[in-house]
Amino acid sequence: MKYDYLIVGAGLFGSIFAYEAKKRGNRCLVIDKRHHTGGNIYCEKVEGINIHKYGAHIFHTNDKEVWDYVNQFAEFNHYINSPIANYKGDLYNLPFNMNTFYQLWGTKTPIEAKAKIASQIEELNIQEPANLEEQALSLVGKDIYYKLIKGYTEKQWNRRAVDLPAFIIKRIPVRFRYDNNYFNDRYQGIPIGGYNVIIEKLLKGIDVRLNVDFFKDKNELAKLANKTVFTGMIDQYFDYKYGSLEYRSLKFEHEILDCENYQGNAVVNYTDNDTPFTRIIEHKHFEFGEQSKTVITKEYPQDCGKEDEPYYPINDKKNNLIYRKYLELAKKEKNVIFGGRLADYKYYDMDKVVKRALEIVQNEFR
Repeated sequence: MKYDYLIVGAGLFGSIFAYEAKKRGNRCLVIDKRHHTGGNIYCEKVEGINIHKYGAHIFHTNDKEVWDYVNQFAEFNHYINSPIANYKGDLYNLPFNMNTFYQLWGTKTPIEAKAKIASQIEELNIQEPANLEEQALSLVGKDIYYKLIKGYTEKQWNRRAVDLPAFIIKRIPVRFRYDNNYFNDRYQGIPIGGYNVIIEKLLKGIDVRLNVDFFKDKNELAKLANKTVFTGMIDQYFDYKYGSLEYRSLKFEHEILDCENYQGNAVVNYTDNDTPFTRIIEHKHFEFGEQSKTVITKEYPQDCGKEDEPYYPINDKKNNLIYRKYLELAKKEKNVIFGGRLADYKYYDMDKVVKRALEIVQNEFR
């Protein structure tokens, strides 16, 4: 049977495209090299808890159209992301807000907190920041930077902050309110039952083949359909003609613990340099679970090798120039649609993936 669309990648982007194409009467085949659908939002049930297998995914958006769209496929709970920072055993609220400032200095009013930050910035007298460290210090002063930014950032990038460019941190959100809600977005939550609920409904009635590597039989697979929707790495699609695009990756260590509640919060960031991981996720708190056991995940940032999952594009000048060359090739490619985090070489929050997929759908079927 000849398909209308071969969709390479069963993540959120590919699944939305397949759903919308099928809705319009098209035959679709979705393939994925993993043993499961859902891409990085895949959840695995362990001890009755939905484990975010590839890192914490919290849906948040200000876009009512996107929010209404995803709510067709799942009911969302009222989870609010309020992470905690652990710096050498001392705990601080995130994002930086009046609770954080009280924990740092004992300040109780916005005037006191603003004065404290301003005095530290003035003391440093950094006129033109030459690197990330100087940029951050010039924005929030030494206490916030050294306790809550420096170690975390250096672990994320595996480079000293003084060796990172200043433009990485353009601004640092500072709230002079007692508000621990990490996201400012109007809509926020976790799908009840996990993200698999959404993916299963999107792909219902659509042909799906798992454990299929597109690049092992690229030409034959492409012949199965009139058009290909490609959501993988754009540089790999073009056989790295202009070189490899760089990413940061993550390693996850999952652990089942014989206790009801390990850390009392879904997300705790470890902001010192001595702790090798950046954060611990306790998954049950995403859905307010009361199971007798708990599951935690430690996240370790790492360089992205050929066998590692690419998570964060390194959108510096060098990589962006390479990507633009691949983008020009993509524009000339007949009957291939490129889209998603890897094909667009851009870090997307989930709402932006939904938005991008719906834009591609509109362009394709208008």
